[in-house]
Amino acid sequence: MNDTLRRIAAAFAEAGVSGRLHAVDIDSAAEIDAGADHPVVTASVHKLCLLVALHQQAAAGLLDLTEQVECPPGERTPGPTGLAAMLDPVRMSLRDAAYLMTAVSDNAAADLLLARIGLDAVNEATARLGLTRTRAVHTFRSLFATVREDAGPAGVRALADPQVLARLRALDPARGNRSTPRDMTRLLTAVWRDEAACTPEHGAAIRRLLGLQVWPHRMAAGFPFDDVHVAGKTGSLPTVRNEVGVVEYPDGGRYAVAVFTRAASPAATLPAADAVIGTAARIAVDALRAG
Repeated sequence: MNDTLRRIAAAFAEAGVSGRLHAVDIDSAAEIDAGADHPVVTASVHKLCLLVALHQQAAAGLLDLTEQVECPPGERTPGPTGLAAMLDPVRMSLRDAAYLMTAVSDNAAADLLLARIGLDAVNEATARLGLTRTRAVHTFRSLFATVREDAGPAGVRALADPQVLARLRALDPARGNRSTPRDMTRLLTAVWRDEAACTPEHGAAIRRLLGLQVWPHRMAAGFPFDDVHVAGKTGSLPTVRNEVGVVEYPDGGRYAVAVFTRAASPAATLPAADAVIGTAARIAVDALRAG
C-alpha cells in the first residue's frame, strides 16, 4: 500500500499539482486513502449532490421530472456549454436540464434546478446520506459572482496574481462549496448500491447521466479500454481540477474514485494536470484489483 501511495504522490508531483484521492471497492470496501479526509473545493463536482437531491425529491413525490421550466437567455448563469452558451429562449424538462448539467457541466441548467429545489434541499440530501463534511454554500451564479468580486476591477487578468488567487472565496473550502474525497466516494457508493434514498429506478437514472459525461481527458484517460466503463462528474475553477466517478470492469469489479487537485497556475489549459487525474485513479484501482 505504501508503494501505491508513493506512486500516486509522484504522479501528482510530476504533473505539478497537489492532489487528494480516495478510492474504494464498492463491494468489498477495500480502500486507497491519499488525503481522503482533507477538505476540498468541489466546483462543479457539487452538481452530483444536486442531481441526487433532485432525484430524492422526485422519488418522494415532491416534483415531477418531466415538469417544464423556462430559461430566458438574459437570465442564464454564464458558462461555455449547454444552455449557458445558447442564444434563444429554451423550454425543457427538469430531467433534460439534469442531463445538460451532468453531461456537459452546464451552469445555467444547474441553477435552473437549484431555483426549483433550493440549496437547502441539496444539503439535506447529503446530510441524509451521512456526508457530514459536504456542504453547498453558493449557487453557480453566486459562486462566479464571488470570483468577480474578489478579483477586483482588473477582472480575470488579476487571477495571474497569486495574492489574488489566495483571497478567492471560491477556492477556500472553509467559505465555499466543499466536501472531502471520502464523502464523494461514499455518495457514489450509495448511488451504485441503490442506497441514495431513491428507488432503484432513480438510482439507475443518476448512473445513466453520469455515464453520459462527455469529457474524456481526466479520469477516463486512465482507463482507455472499450470494455471498462467510467461514469463521473468533473469540476473546474482557476487552479482546480477535479473528478469523481465509478470505474466498472467487465468482471463485475466496480470502484468509486474521487480525485481533487490544485495547480499553481490558473491557466485554463494544463494537459498534465488533467491527465494526472486518470493516472492517479488508475494506480489506485489497479492496487484495489490486485488486492
